[in-house]
Amino acid sequence: MKNEEMNLEEEQTESEELYEKLVIIIDKGQDPLRIDKFLMSRIEGATRNKIQQAIDDEMVLVNDKTIKNNYKVKPADKVVVFTSHAPESSDIVPENIPLNIAYEDDAILIINKPAGMVVHPGSGNPGGTLVNGVAYYLKQQNPVLDENELSRFGLVHRIDKNTSGLLVMAKNQKAMTDLAKQFFNHTVHRRYMALVWGDFDKDEGTIVAHVGRHQRFRKTFTAYPDGDHGKDAITHYKVLERFNYVTLVECRLETGRTHQIRVHMQLIGHPLFNDDTYGGDKIVKGTVFTRYKQFVENCFELCQRQALHAKELGFVHPVTRKPVHFESELPGDMQAVIEKWRKYIIAK
Repeated sequence: MKNEEMNLEEEQTESEELYEKLVIIIDKGQDPLRIDKFLMSRIEGATRNKIQQAIDDEMVLVNDKTIKNNYKVKPADKVVVFTSHAPESSDIVPENIPLNIAYEDDAILIINKPAGMVVHPGSGNPGGTLVNGVAYYLKQQNPVLDENELSRFGLVHRIDKNTSGLLVMAKNQKAMTDLAKQFFNHTVHRRYMALVWGDFDKDEGTIVAHVGRHQRFRKTFTAYPDGDHGKDAITHYKVLERFNYVTLVECRLETGRTHQIRVHMQLIGHPLFNDDTYGGDKIVKGTVFTRYKQFVENCFELCQRQALHAKELGFVHPVTRKPVHFESELPGDMQAVIEKWRKYIIAK
């Protein structure tokens, strides 16, 4: 289901989380009306079948409670609809793409995504994505799986193409609904490792600034500290290791806006190392003398993307209701560039 006020192409890149929440407060003069009929009049393109399916999937709440399809709205009711802007399953073609699966059970799949892999098909990336690979993997497990069944398997969040690390996918609608709500309520634990330019005055801190599309350069994002554009975004950071010119930090997300860590670090003067979108692909700290410049260029060659890795992911399991926690090692390119900086500082 799609929010009537949502520009789909814009919204697909506004958040790493693939669900938004539409909240409607019923007017005082509203006559009793079945919830499905009411929502059909309020959500563009919504059909009765889609709304009823969303109600069955517990993606529609009234006064914070699940309801039946025959519920009649009344004045002052608060209706909440979770709307997805994940790709439609009919667009997904199974492709034989290797996957690094960190964990799997009947409800969830944890994948360690390599840098360079797009999560799902979109403009400019019709195939070759992680989702295409997952569709193939599922079909190999169960060859009789049809498109309708594949549609019950879904994304609830994503990470950038050139960011490596963990993400979770749901293997059925119940798990997807539960995980989507956890992401939306900011109860999912996400910790990233980043190599950034410059040294920090403090060992830890918090960055609070809205993140949204750049008003002029629409393919990039920027921070809006005054909150006049974009969506609220909060990043907590902690220094792990200092190399004078660059610093290894961990970042914990409260929110999941697109490019959030990259934009927030640029805001405070510490762009990610070799981030060619936000100014980290040139010498930000240090001299431009030949030896140092050559050293930095060698580092760029070792890690040919922004040095960002989604290292930890934790949430409440949608079936067992027990906390689960997953970790992944830093990939080889980041390990290599960090070790090169260590040796460079020791040698000085």
